[in-house]
Amino acid sequence: MALSRLENLYRHVILDHSSHPRNFGELEQATGMIELNNPTCGDVIQLHLQLKDDRIEDVKFSGHGCSISTASGSMMTEQIKGKTIEEAKQMIEEFLLLVQGKLETDESHLGDAEVLGGVSKFPARIKCATLSWKALEQLLLNNE
Repeated sequence: MALSRLENLYRHVILDHSSHPRNFGELEQATGMIELNNPTCGDVIQLHLQLKDDRIEDVKFSGHGCSISTASGSMMTEQIKGKTIEEAKQMIEEFLLLVQGKLETDESHLGDAEVLGGVSKFPARIKCATLSWKALEQLLLNNE
């Protein structure tokens, strides 16, 4: 029964981020922007980043997608704001391992995004969960 309560909590966190996404919108002063889509399901994300002195000063995302995609974008933006580029890259790597089932959540530093580790059981949903993180990865590579 405890596992059922934990699963319900995870669902609640995902639904909260999906229904009330944090950092949703566009940045007027963005130093970088990228748009990615998931052609399998039609999810689209635009990620806007403001970098200053090797640190993510601000971040927002916009677009449309399923609840997993939207929740993941919301969770990601909350976690990376204020982080250095190197810290953000480590978080991307950690998240990608997590959703592939290759990292235990007790080893993670991803905050609410840890609940998305459950998508590893649903391979078709992995692309939904990773879309915003892949956008961040590409955007940071473009700014090197």
